[in-house]
Amino acid sequence: MEKVRIQKIIADSGLCSRRKAEELIEKGAVKVNGHPCKLGDKALPGKDIISVNGENITVEKKKRLYYIMLNKPRGYVTTTSDELGRKCVTELLSDVPERVYPIGRLDKDSEGLLLFTNDGGFANDIMHPSRHISKTYRVTVRPDITEDQLVRLASGVEIDGRKTQECSVVVLDKQVGRVVLQMTIFEGRNRQIRKMCEAVGLEVARLKRTSIGPVKLGMLKPGTHRELKPDELRALRNAITKK
Repeated sequence: MEKVRIQKIIADSGLCSRRKAEELIEKGAVKVNGHPCKLGDKALPGKDIISVNGENITVEKKKRLYYIMLNKPRGYVTTTSDELGRKCVTELLSDVPERVYPIGRLDKDSEGLLLFTNDGGFANDIMHPSRHISKTYRVTVRPDITEDQLVRLASGVEIDGRKTQECSVVVLDKQVGRVVLQMTIFEGRNRQIRKMCEAVGLEVARLKRTSIGPVKLGMLKPGTHRELKPDELRALRNAITKK
């Protein structure tokens, strides 16, 4: 049996994404056969004992993989548990028989498309910056928007000390004191859309993600979920391999 990178084994167990597993390794929270490990170390799945924060993980050899889309409502945080007692998105997936975790996140006040899986490799591919998987949002801003603000958003603005990549910004609707935009970005920085709008002087009144790559939210009702259809999953995999 060939040894596998420890972060992949952790992700395949369904505990968390590969990126999160790498963070846990760097923090010293992961041990192999009782000894601390470091990034780059490998182990034998099912033979070596891997523990995270003192708890051993298990990897099923024939685990069913789930790929799920959720229409996240506002008011839920994108975590598996919350020390402040806030509602977590995983509460909306209580009928899924396997433990799944979110691919990326939406903040508490945002809504729309959120993907979940127990396939660590797939999650890592979707989230990795080098893949440049597009994410499209319907953004309601106040009070109005100028041509200069549109150009600045599309060409990139500085947030958190670094300029954002070029993106697509389209005006969908414009009324007195209210404008609806469609924004498509190719990176996934923390609260990026909100910070971009704030940087050009716009207040975000509502933020809804409508698509991730070729997968669209469609008519899925808020708070409900479904498995990705085979053609949706295939389209996502194709988008990954083309990058």
